[in-house]
Amino acid sequence: MPDYHNEIRFGWFLVPDAHAPQAALDTAAVLDRAGFDLVGIQDHPYQRGFLDAWTLLSAIAARTEQLSVFPDVACLPLRPPAVLAQAAASLDLLSDGRLELGLGTGAMWDAIAAMGGPRRTPGESVQALREAIAVIRLMWSGERSVRFDGDFYSVDGVHPGPVPAHSIGVWIGGYKPRMLRLIGEIGDGWLPTLSYIDDAGIATASAAIDAAATAAGRDPSSIRRILNVGGDIPLDDLPRRLTSLALDHGIDTFILGGHPTEESLTFLAQEVLPRVRDGVEAGR
Repeated sequence: MPDYHNEIRFGWFLVPDAHAPQAALDTAAVLDRAGFDLVGIQDHPYQRGFLDAWTLLSAIAARTEQLSVFPDVACLPLRPPAVLAQAAASLDLLSDGRLELGLGTGAMWDAIAAMGGPRRTPGESVQALREAIAVIRLMWSGERSVRFDGDFYSVDGVHPGPVPAHSIGVWIGGYKPRMLRLIGEIGDGWLPTLSYIDDAGIATASAAIDAAATAAGRDPSSIRRILNVGGDIPLDDLPRRLTSLALDHGIDTFILGGHPTEESLTFLAQEVLPRVRDGVEAGR
């Protein structure tokens, strides 16, 4: 698969541990000082041991200066898209353009239903996501009044706003054919997780996204490829592995994870990640 020649970026998958809320903010501050580009927060409102993702993202944005933030990924069935759009635009304005929007169809349907959310089939979930993205973008449009009538989401004469500080990327998590086509047709980024997909799967999925983008008249290179890596790759193999994923499969953003300390994050940022950027530059 091609290298799309997008800027290489690095982020961290920060666990929203409700038992150590200050530690999450302290880690975000270290990531900011060390030079990481972004931080992702998983969104599971039904998980009693987790902080609310949007509240934590807001607190992190207030605590940091350069770090971009994003939900990895927002639980759409429990977050109405018109309200989600306003929350995202508001945080983007408050953070001077440091918010991106990760979206998924939802999972753990028993837990979602227990919290009052809908229970959807796979087909319904994909259609609901498509409609939600349309509503979100209408809410960011700056138009005086917008309408949308879908099977799952509707707005009727709402006055949208505020307008985000920058063009927020809609990054979509998904693996199956319908989701990959949706990403190619209307997404700004693909957001898979390495523990759920191998290199062959990445190549196949990326090709499907590219085909859908081309059919829709879009440039496939405009769709970012953001990979949740976690701690699955040994540290001594990290530069080689990430460089290969960038050059061979077009991954441009890597979201790492694990058990962070200030020393380990600083070492990664200063000694390991520059080797990936250098390797990609040399390969290009």
